[in-house]
Amino acid sequence: MVTRNNGREPAPIAERLADRLTAAPAQHRSTAARFLHELGDVDLAVYRSVAATPTPLLDGPMRRLSGAANHSMLWLLVAAGMSAFGGRTVRRAAGAGVAAIAVNSAVVNLPIKAAAHRVRPDRDSALVPPSRRIPMPMSTSFPSGHSASGFAFANAVGATVPAAGLPLRMLACAVGYSRVHTGVHYPGDVIVGAMVGATLGEAVGWALARRPAGRRALRPRPRR
Repeated sequence: MVTRNNGREPAPIAERLADRLTAAPAQHRSTAARFLHELGDVDLAVYRSVAATPTPLLDGPMRRLSGAANHSMLWLLVAAGMSAFGGRTVRRAAGAGVAAIAVNSAVVNLPIKAAAHRVRPDRDSALVPPSRRIPMPMSTSFPSGHSASGFAFANAVGATVPAAGLPLRMLACAVGYSRVHTGVHYPGDVIVGAMVGATLGEAVGWALARRPAGRRALRPRPRR
């Protein structure tokens, strides 16, 4: 494992890739390795900057928001509310959101996390305030499953009910930031998780939003 700070802090995944490139032929490694090293430096610098910024009014809400999104419970509650109080289209959108979470969990929490195998941040070396901390998850860090689930749900719902897309994406952004604020993810984990989740959610939402229309088109028209 590649580490920083005399072995105490795991290096960002960008630096791990850069170290692998260093062993490649010179014509392939120079620019790409420098870019990845710089990307890793930015990732770590932003993480430390967030940790070093005093935010006593945000610490409690961010900690609670992060916990509320554990196991996608926040999004499942939103889906339940949509199903209980919305019409047929809103219920269909909620179903698409839940389906997107299921697809996202299968993709992110198994193959991607296993392949990346990035260790969680070292909150002690970054001096993350104790008032922000939540229990450190046992899973690997890259990408952020919370961010991926949030954006998968928001984009899938937005494909059917566009008016709901923006507020749900804003909530997903807040959840993603809460993971950095509480010190359990690097910013890069959140950004990539959001990109993966948004892509999967868009695909699932697009497919399910158009499925009923396709079935109606296949039905024979009554003769007059």
